[in-house]
Amino acid sequence: MRTVKLKNGRTVPALGMGTWNIGDSGARRADEIASLQAGIEAGMTVVDTAEMYGNGRSETLVGEAIADLRDDVYLVSKVTPSNASYEGVQKHCRASLKRLGTDRLDLYLLHWRSGVPLSETVRGMEQLQVDGLIEDWGVSNFDVDDMDELDGISDGCVANQVLYNLEHRGVEFDLLGEDREREVVTMAYSPLGQGGELLTNPAMREVAKRHETSAGPASAAQIALAWVLRQENILAIPKAGSIKHLRENALATEIELSQDDLKTLDAAFPPPKRKMSLAMI
Repeated sequence: MRTVKLKNGRTVPALGMGTWNIGDSGARRADEIASLQAGIEAGMTVVDTAEMYGNGRSETLVGEAIADLRDDVYLVSKVTPSNASYEGVQKHCRASLKRLGTDRLDLYLLHWRSGVPLSETVRGMEQLQVDGLIEDWGVSNFDVDDMDELDGISDGCVANQVLYNLEHRGVEFDLLGEDREREVVTMAYSPLGQGGELLTNPAMREVAKRHETSAGPASAAQIALAWVLRQENILAIPKAGSIKHLRENALATEIELSQDDLKTLDAAFPPPKRKMSLAMI
C-alpha cells in the first residue's frame, strides 16, 4: 500500500474509504458496515465522513463499523460551513464524536468556505486540538486563493480535500503543486467520477485491457483509481459501499500505468492549460 506523510510526520495509506451516501438505506446497512470493516482489515484505514452526509447517518454507521477497530483507523470528519463559527465548531465536533462513538478525530475538516471568517473557524479548530478532541485539522474545496488566505492565518492545515479525477483535472494547473509546497496532503474525493461516464469512456477500456491484477483483468474503475494514486501527496477516498467494490478498489494499487497509458488517457482527458474554477459536487 502506498502511503502519504502529513506535515506532523504521521504516515497514512494513500488509499482510504469515503462514505458519501453511505448509511441512507437500511437494506444496505449490513453490507456497508462489512465493506468498511473489510477495508480497514486490508489496510485502507483512512475513513472519511461528514456531519452533513445523511444528516449524521453516515457518521452513525461509521461509528458502528469501527467500534472494535477504532485504534486501527485514521478517522476524518467534516464540519458544515454554516456551523463553522468558533462556538459552532466546538458544538458540532462533539456531536460528530457522539455519533461516531469515539473521543477524538484524527482529522477534522471545514467542508467548504462560508461567510464565517476563516480566522474564527481556525481558532475553533485549534481549540479542539488543545482540548484533545482532534489531532489535526484541514479544509475541503479550497482553491489557491483560499489556501493563500489560510496561510496568512495559520500553518496548521494538514490536508485539503478536493474533487479530483480524470474528468476534473483543473487542480493540476496550480493547486496540487501549491499543496505539495505547503506540505498539505491533497485528498481526492470521487476519484472514480460520478454517474459512470468516466468509466465507460473507450480510453478507459483500452488502457484496462493492457493490465492484469492478481484477481484477473483490470477494470476501468481500477485504471481511474491507479491514475490518481500514481502521484505523490495524493490520498484517494473512493466510496466503498460493498465488499465487491472494496476489493476492486484495493486491487488498483497493483497497477502501474505506463507512459503509453498516460498518453492515451491524456488524449481522452486533456490536462488543463489555464487556471480553472475549482470544481465541486
